[in-house]
Amino acid sequence: MKHYDVAIIGGGVIGCAVARELSRWQLSAVVLEKEPDVATGNSSRNTGMLHAGFTYKPGSLKAECAVEGNQEFDRVAAELHIPFRRTGKLVVGFTEHDRENILKFKAIGEKNGVKGLRMIDREEMNRIDPNAGGEFAMYAPSSGILDPMQYTIALAENACRNGAQFLLEHRVTAIHREGESYVIETDKEEVAARWVINCAGAYAADISAMLGYPRYYQRGFKGEYYVLDKKAGVQLSIPVYPAPNDKGGFMTHATPTIDGNVLVGPDSYITEGREDYANRREQLAGLVRDGGKMFKQMRAEYFIRNFAGIRWKNCNPETGEVLDFIVESKRECPNTVNLVGIESPGITCALPLARRAVKLLLEGEKAQGREVKANNRFDPVRPRAKRFYEMTIEEKTAAIEANPDYGQIVCRCENVTRAEILEAIHNPLGVHTLTGVKNRTRAMMGRCQGGYCQTRITEMIEQELKVTPEEICYQKADGYVFTGKVRDCE
Repeated sequence: MKHYDVAIIGGGVIGCAVARELSRWQLSAVVLEKEPDVATGNSSRNTGMLHAGFTYKPGSLKAECAVEGNQEFDRVAAELHIPFRRTGKLVVGFTEHDRENILKFKAIGEKNGVKGLRMIDREEMNRIDPNAGGEFAMYAPSSGILDPMQYTIALAENACRNGAQFLLEHRVTAIHREGESYVIETDKEEVAARWVINCAGAYAADISAMLGYPRYYQRGFKGEYYVLDKKAGVQLSIPVYPAPNDKGGFMTHATPTIDGNVLVGPDSYITEGREDYANRREQLAGLVRDGGKMFKQMRAEYFIRNFAGIRWKNCNPETGEVLDFIVESKRECPNTVNLVGIESPGITCALPLARRAVKLLLEGEKAQGREVKANNRFDPVRPRAKRFYEMTIEEKTAAIEANPDYGQIVCRCENVTRAEILEAIHNPLGVHTLTGVKNRTRAMMGRCQGGYCQTRITEMIEQELKVTPEEICYQKADGYVFTGKVRDCE
């Protein structure tokens, strides 16, 4: 049985952020993730917004961490070499009631420390983006867009580079205490650790109960999305959100992605399924109706994909009121840090929450008479080769001369080369699924959604990893692409 100082349960954006922050210290840490890759749950099923922090209750952890995470993100993106752009955001209105709600949340944002919020009219909206819907808007200049999969992967790779270990396909089934350590049972093996940090996302309430905390009451708010082709992306330069409703929530919005697509969604309805990611015809019809109010070029000819995500919110069981994030460490549950209900704006808040979790751990170590020293070899930079499509002609020529694999395009839609696919197959975390390659390169994310390149990537995985076609999975551990030959072609 392997022994660690700290076991982190969950390889979403929060778990990977905690692993990165822990690697700043001389502590052995392992991340236990039930899926074959990080960012396979709700960390990859969201809008990819860097939120400004104007809809969260002043003084709440959500508000505090959203503003903190927003203001530091230029540095974070530079360290991790992930694409990021401060686009700003328009929160648009059509009626005087909309204006009242927008002004209410403008005041909340100002109280939270959000900078630069201002009301603008239709004329100024037209100068910012004429395809944005609405008659007036609040402009939030500090909002931005990023790729949540790339961000989570970058956090994980940087943590790994600094000493953290990742055990993928290790679903936690039970936890019990033996002496001064926890024994964590998984479906693969047992792991022992002095500390356990719960970052299990949709399953955080279950892990919380295993650790001795209450089984917190949560509700799943499911939201569906359309992904629009890059032909739509050139027509939208800024996220466009509707005026918040009376409870402070946002409905369907239109958001350009960092790679040039447009996301329309999410809507919101209750689900009980922890992984209820199926799309519904009636919900998609609602996205078309409501999305058209935000983005004037919302047209069916641009639709290339749809998906769903679920925000697992802490709620008051009697009133249904949505509650704040929970980050706690209790004496009755020694050597644990519990993070529950980390939903939107979890991407923005990931590193601020991770710092608070690690601070609780360090305080606990100090109280027990242990001195934890800083890791002087910690390197915050995660190296990343420039993508082929980002290169100039001169850079492409030089890359091909240095490595002929750059001269072979595997994914035509996204202009991804064989060299990039090979690098993704041999990634630091040892991920070998098709979506592992997809999330690292954008291959299979274009107009044809893998119609051209998926079979070629499958063949490359087969050859590089010396596996049979029947061993290759799409995303999940049991999501096999092939079950055998249809016919013998030999």
